Amino acid sequence: MNTIKPSHDKLATRLTQILIKLNQGEKLSPAELAKEFDVSLRTIQRDLNERFSYLPFKKENGFFALEPYYLGKLNSKDIERFASLSGVKSLFPAINTGFIRELFDNQIQQAYLVKGHHYEDLTASAKFFTPLEQAIISHKILSFQYKSKEYQQIEPYKLINHKGIWYLAAKHQDKLKTFCLNAIQQLNVSVHFFQHDGALEKIIQQEDSIWFGEKYPVRLKINAEVASYFTRRNLVPNQKIEHHLENGGLIISASISNNRQILPIIRYWLPNIEILHPDSLHEQLIKSLQAYLN
Repeated sequence: MNTIKPSHDKLATRLTQILIKLNQGEKLSPAELAKEFDVSLRTIQRDLNERFSYLPFKKENGFFALEPYYLGKLNSKDIERFASLSGVKSLFPAINTGFIRELFDNQIQQAYLVKGHHYEDLTASAKFFTPLEQAIISHKILSFQYKSKEYQQIEPYKLINHKGIWYLAAKHQDKLKTFCLNAIQQLNVSVHFFQHDGALEKIIQQEDSIWFGEKYPVRLKINAEVASYFTRRNLVPNQKIEHHLENGGLIISASISNNRQILPIIRYWLPNIEILHPDSLHEQLIKSLQAYLN
């Protein structure tokens, strides 16, 4: 009979319960989780930021939740993969597909049907997950081919899932960049190490998109007809509601690093959205619409 150490059993139970909560759409407070499971806040932060780094998290006011498109998506294979990546499976022979299926293949799963989101096919690049994970953990320098261009001296920091697409967040030529995982080829992990930058790590953790760099403000006016969609959840990067208008509309602000980060969203909500600031963003929108009409 396999013997499981109490500390390991406690870890397995905690991670499983956290996954259940996330899968059911709960918004989790790290401080409350630390109190519930009688562990330190740092331990919970490690669970969320490291052990579950592959999950598409939505962070609001210090709370962690799964992105709406992922709710109810976790199944026994997903949980087994997360457990393996977290180093849990090797510690717990009892955590197998049958055990996990009993937890997740229940009536709750039958109540959900998620539509409208495309999940990319990672068959070609799945082989890169493990070496990238190890390079990130051990702070090793990478080189690879990306969109027919050779990249050297890459310092990897995080694997990020953003809206169903996997990206590598890394430092290159003193800049924080993102690389689409499916476009990476000929990956090579060097034997050389780089000096990990805690400030860059913090930037990656706090950013709610894959766009890094200096940000500038955007102000938008939202018509009453669609205002409820913007109050229900954040639809633009770093969204904040500044004013509730008397007619039911909204004035909201955002902060972005590139106009391309927000222009597709604005076009989607036309004619119920208006750019108040900056003028350059408004002009770029008009030019793109005129080009389309022409």
